Amino acid sequence: MTTTKTTTKKAHPRAAEIEKLLVGAIDLHCHSGPAAMPRILDHHDAMMDCAEAKFRALLYKDHFYLGTPHAIILEKLVPNTGVKLFSGIVLNNASGGFNPHAVDHAIKIGAKQVWMPTLSAKNHIDVLAAGTVKTFPTTAKKMLEPIPLTVFGADGKLIDEVKQILDLIAEGDVILAGGHLATAEIFAVFEEAKARGVKKMLVNHPTYKVNSINDAEIRGLAALGAVMEHSICMFVEGGSKKFEPAELKRVIDVVGPSRTVLSSDLGLKNAPRPVDGYREIVGHLLDLQFTDAEIKAMTGDNAAALLNLETKH
Repeated sequence: MTTTKTTTKKAHPRAAEIEKLLVGAIDLHCHSGPAAMPRILDHHDAMMDCAEAKFRALLYKDHFYLGTPHAIILEKLVPNTGVKLFSGIVLNNASGGFNPHAVDHAIKIGAKQVWMPTLSAKNHIDVLAAGTVKTFPTTAKKMLEPIPLTVFGADGKLIDEVKQILDLIAEGDVILAGGHLATAEIFAVFEEAKARGVKKMLVNHPTYKVNSINDAEIRGLAALGAVMEHSICMFVEGGSKKFEPAELKRVIDVVGPSRTVLSSDLGLKNAPRPVDGYREIVGHLLDLQFTDAEIKAMTGDNAAALLNLETKH
């Protein structure tokens, strides 16, 4: 088990205020281990970090497996942390791709989120092959080459398996996440999802080059009812930083704090631990003149609504 913490380089002048604002926070995108990719912390470490910071909930994401059983058992083995644990399933090759049976099972045992393909998405594979994204985390051991997945059939329409999965998501009232699909695929899936009664739709890191969703498209997806999930890892020092704080404000302002969730997307080695990422991002949000209510919404309340948890202040 990994327990070593990264050292905070320099405390923010409003550090006490940051800690107060993080009480009740929720991370919907934590990449802790065990995992095929090297991780800086495991699920237990992540839970205890969140407990120390008084987070309200934590959702584990792994590209290869459903983490819901881990969450359930950890809550039982380590009670009274104040942190609710959740997970979900990513529709990559390891889960059978667009596999309604895997989705049905995941939801029935408590999964709260279903991601469209990420590492197995045809779009992800094509973008990496084109060199648009120069680097992407790799697994510790060589794995089988991915089979490219797209939501479209030979006729250019959504395949039946995707439609069945959307019905299961609607019935279970869980979160549908766009994963690493191409923008046209996300629109097609979300439009069909809305028509089939899906209430919770999340666009993962829309500004990342794997997705490359522009402002007009972000507004279009929000008009369908989607929430934008911006990855903290892209705005904090170390690891996957790609943008400065000013860009964070700009992309939030495209649809506003009420349609925005900030999730860590952290866990990779040589990057901050997830809760430390939240501390840095809240410091940036304060510097950018976001109000306490807006910060609470983006770091906790909006995610609580997606998880069917009551909003806390």
